[in-house]
Amino acid sequence: MKTSYIFRRTLGLGLVAGSMLAVTSCNDDLDRVPTYDLNTESVYKDAEGYQRVAAKVYSGFAVTGGQGPDATTGDILGIDQGTSDYVRSLWSAQELTTDEAVIQWGDPGVQDWHNMNWTSSGVLIRGLYSRILYEVTLCNGFLAQATDANLSSRGITGADLTNIQRLRAEVRFLRALAYYHALDLFGNPPFATENDEIGGTTPPRQTTRAELFTYIESELKAIDADLAAPGQNLYGRADKAAAWTLLAKLYLNAKVYTGTERNADCATYAKRVIDSGVYSLTPQYKNLFRTDNNTSKEIIFPIVYDGKRTQTYGGTTFLTHAAVSGTANSFWNPARYGIDGGWGGIRTTPRLYQQFPDTAADARAKFVTGGQALEVTSQTTFTDGYVPIKFKNISSTGAPGSDLVFVDTDFPMFRLADVYLMYAEAALRGGGDQALALTYVNRVRARAFNNAPAGNITSGQLTLDFILNERSRELYWEATRRTDLIRYERFTTGDYLWAWKGGVAGGRAVSDDRRLFPLPSADLSVNPNLTQNPGY
Repeated sequence: MKTSYIFRRTLGLGLVAGSMLAVTSCNDDLDRVPTYDLNTESVYKDAEGYQRVAAKVYSGFAVTGGQGPDATTGDILGIDQGTSDYVRSLWSAQELTTDEAVIQWGDPGVQDWHNMNWTSSGVLIRGLYSRILYEVTLCNGFLAQATDANLSSRGITGADLTNIQRLRAEVRFLRALAYYHALDLFGNPPFATENDEIGGTTPPRQTTRAELFTYIESELKAIDADLAAPGQNLYGRADKAAAWTLLAKLYLNAKVYTGTERNADCATYAKRVIDSGVYSLTPQYKNLFRTDNNTSKEIIFPIVYDGKRTQTYGGTTFLTHAAVSGTANSFWNPARYGIDGGWGGIRTTPRLYQQFPDTAADARAKFVTGGQALEVTSQTTFTDGYVPIKFKNISSTGAPGSDLVFVDTDFPMFRLADVYLMYAEAALRGGGDQALALTYVNRVRARAFNNAPAGNITSGQLTLDFILNERSRELYWEATRRTDLIRYERFTTGDYLWAWKGGVAGGRAVSDDRRLFPLPSADLSVNPNLTQNPGY
């Protein structure tokens, strides 16, 4: 097998970029092979070229390639395009590994998520890893060409220069976001920036978790002055509040990542988002997950989907279709979800349903129970497990989306309710004002209980355990649960069990090594700088 670190060209909105992963002669390699003959100068010749590349960087979180969802190849090879979507891969790693989701399908590696028996050779582990690092590489490619010197040499001045400088800050945010996911999921990934040669003969070095934490923190602080003020950028583009929210998330999990708590810093940045005055809770919880959620004042940073323009079998198309039975009957009508049919895939374990003491009063507690069993006797039987009703391809007024297959609903990567709950948890951990924390939590619950007094809790009820459960009630299926359980030391231990945790019907403790995913064996075989995570 011949291995080479080569420059890879990926066409998408006029993009030329490289990959920092190794390409081998194996047909199942997950990296993109060179198929286009564009060059840097032709792509970045003017301001429009930079804008098109930046658009590709943003779209890397939503779509899987430039040839459409049914093309035989996408941005990365050796994996189904829809499965390799960024949001779908992230969601699977964060939700299917927990008490919030199980899946019916038997594709290679799919059941490994919930059974916690994934391996370093698993195609889905490789797909997740490759998708994240591919996004990092897109960012590095843009940033290498967006230096002041390059912009000057290409005659870009005035308003065009100002716009690209802002895009440069946004792309640095997107890289920080991708690296945050690498930090959280893999711990010690390979590391490169725009200052490293893309596609050179030397493979990227491996970073440590603490080093990567510091890098993300420094990047987010460095770009603050160049990002748009909260709410002042175009919808779907990053602003200061997005960076502050990511910093809050980073600090909330700092003890896991570095061994040192940073709860006061988490509270500081969460409050900065809140005090901006730009964001407010969407009056009806369900409307956060409808096709017109782009009008929500709660969403701080979305991954944008459009049924006609960003077609993928991942993202919210996956989250909508997979939560609907493949057999229409009296319990299941795909039209109610704005789609042409269900895929019969994802449900939840009893644990999520049982998080809701009052399913009638809590607007978040919407489940399909008819025809479904509460207990998950079999993960591969769709009727085992209640199904949360969350993402739909219809508007807040009930109008269907623009396409019955591909969904218009945006994925809320960051939203205000999460920020409220982060502040509250940080305060309970000694980093903020607990009276203010209670106010924020009750704002979230007031929306859930339609402003009824029954939703309010007292200071005595506001505990760390309550916050963990409230995060599940508020944020289920939004790709936060694994990280939350790890922070509370309940992901691998026997202190908290759920159906089929560790591949056993009643659940069991697993090795703490499972708190990180393995680096793919395919990458270790071609990058001598990498050392595998413990336990794999």
